[in-house]
Amino acid sequence: MQRLCLRYVKIVYLCTMIDSPKGRFAPSPTGRMHLGNVYTALISWLSARKAGGSWVLRIEDLDPQRSRVDYARQIEDDLHWLGLDWDEGGLDDRGAAGPYSQSRRGALYAGFLDRLRSTGLTYGCTCTRADIMATQAPHQTDGRVIYAGTCRPAVMPCHAPGSAVPHAVRLWVPDRDIDFVDRVYGPQSVNLASHCGDFVLRRADGAWAYQLAVVVDDALMGITEVVRGNDLLLSAAQQIYLYGLLGLPAPSFAHLPLVCNAEGRRLSKRDSSLSMAELRRTHTPDALIGRLAYLAGITPDASPCTAAGLLDRFDWSAIRPVGSVTV
Repeated sequence: MQRLCLRYVKIVYLCTMIDSPKGRFAPSPTGRMHLGNVYTALISWLSARKAGGSWVLRIEDLDPQRSRVDYARQIEDDLHWLGLDWDEGGLDDRGAAGPYSQSRRGALYAGFLDRLRSTGLTYGCTCTRADIMATQAPHQTDGRVIYAGTCRPAVMPCHAPGSAVPHAVRLWVPDRDIDFVDRVYGPQSVNLASHCGDFVLRRADGAWAYQLAVVVDDALMGITEVVRGNDLLLSAAQQIYLYGLLGLPAPSFAHLPLVCNAEGRRLSKRDSSLSMAELRRTHTPDALIGRLAYLAGITPDASPCTAAGLLDRFDWSAIRPVGSVTV
């Protein structure tokens, strides 16, 4: 255990040169896509295609209460309408790394959770969200929930004892910095102990946590670059920590400014005016792609264009490291 801790005194993430780049778009089928989702999909697609790589469509339906197959079908239809094709994945499980829907990958996650248990760094946690929120300091207003370690055993290593009481499985994190370089926001240094505390791998109701699922999926699907919104920037450190513990290769990370509406609020699937249902009624595919290209700084104006027509123009230097962009 001492050797394991020393190994993670300082984790430095280095991008690996890859002969065959592979990107991915991993939407949650909990509603119709909005403009921010499409923005991410376009930039991810352009990055992979510009590098001569492939693109994967993964359906992240970990939430059984909100995920629906008909939403996943709408996502596929919207991507086809926009001209964003994929090489692997989708509901038809095209490719050799399937299934490409997270709801059908539980056995894979269980195997990797067993691997983490063997390190002695996991433990059972019976804390409810209300319990955790009660420990938060009044000044913590940025939305982060930091686990105080209430159920953490006093001595490591440990193995969570069997219990009839429903409990989540948490992963012990070190009080050390994890460094990585984001393609848009540059060098990052995150202390997991102060950023989030020990985080959940599997919830008390048996649902798999995003952090474990995304690491397993990206590694097994051969993803070499992750492009997503900057609301997930700091979670990259959690995932890099997991990649290291599991001995898996980590991808490069590129986080994008969030797309906000005219009032400055980040978009959600409840914003019907900027949902794909409304956007397809008011825009042609080329007009919408042109609008997004201008929003990203790829083109000087919002003239209509195709996604394929942007490949020669696309360059990561166009994406500004700002917090958000306004529609």
